Amino acid sequence: MLKTLIVDDEPIARRILREELELIPNVEVVGEADNGAAALEEIQHRRPDLVLLDLQMPLMGGLDVVRNLKRGAHLPVIVIVTAYDSYAIEAFEAGAVDYLLKPVGQERLAKAVERARRVTGKEAVENLARLQEIAEPASSGRIRKVVGKVGEEYFLLSTGDISAFQADGDTVWVVAAKRKYIATQTLKALEERLKNTSFHRIHRNALVNVDHIRKMSALSSQRWLITLTNNQEFIASKRQARSVRELLKW
Repeated sequence: MLKTLIVDDEPIARRILREELELIPNVEVVGEADNGAAALEEIQHRRPDLVLLDLQMPLMGGLDVVRNLKRGAHLPVIVIVTAYDSYAIEAFEAGAVDYLLKPVGQERLAKAVERARRVTGKEAVENLARLQEIAEPASSGRIRKVVGKVGEEYFLLSTGDISAFQADGDTVWVVAAKRKYIATQTLKALEERLKNTSFHRIHRNALVNVDHIRKMSALSSQRWLITLTNNQEFIASKRQARSVRELLKW
């Protein structure tokens, strides 16, 4: 039996989840919590295998719960439940095993439960570690991972493995070592998010990781060719090239 805890401040939402879970074989709802503090107590007391965790709760939200979980204790698999697409993407970036958008359908819930059932103890520890990384306050200086999309699949990408972000019309490409992904954010949003990191705007359509720059060549007195370690090339103005050289201590 997959022992499951439901955490949501809305009674109707909890009731619907419970009724839907009762239709899924080998799932036992061991408790409910209507706030973050109660959720932590229930997790410690009930030791659930799976927690369906709402992000938006007063006083103590879902990420606050994640932040206060102890990695050395029995760790449940976390599945985020939210009414907002933006929080769903945030949950995926955090490394949640899955996320559910309200209203939650029976088929989608069953898939999330089955996916959680396959998670091993070690994977649960890694899952919590990634969730706690995004749950850290922004002032901690931690950089969240980036989500890239290929078809209907989403991939969690480390910023160190990304050489550049490139805008092509309304599409922003995440350029990694082996393939390209579609970003889930605009280039401007990515630039703001990656402020004070190794990523630097060298063109209105390009944000590059200076750690992946292999060489810089002068094309003219006003333009430079920047070549990355994957051999991708970008043209930068003299002013932009100068700022990149300063970052590289040239």
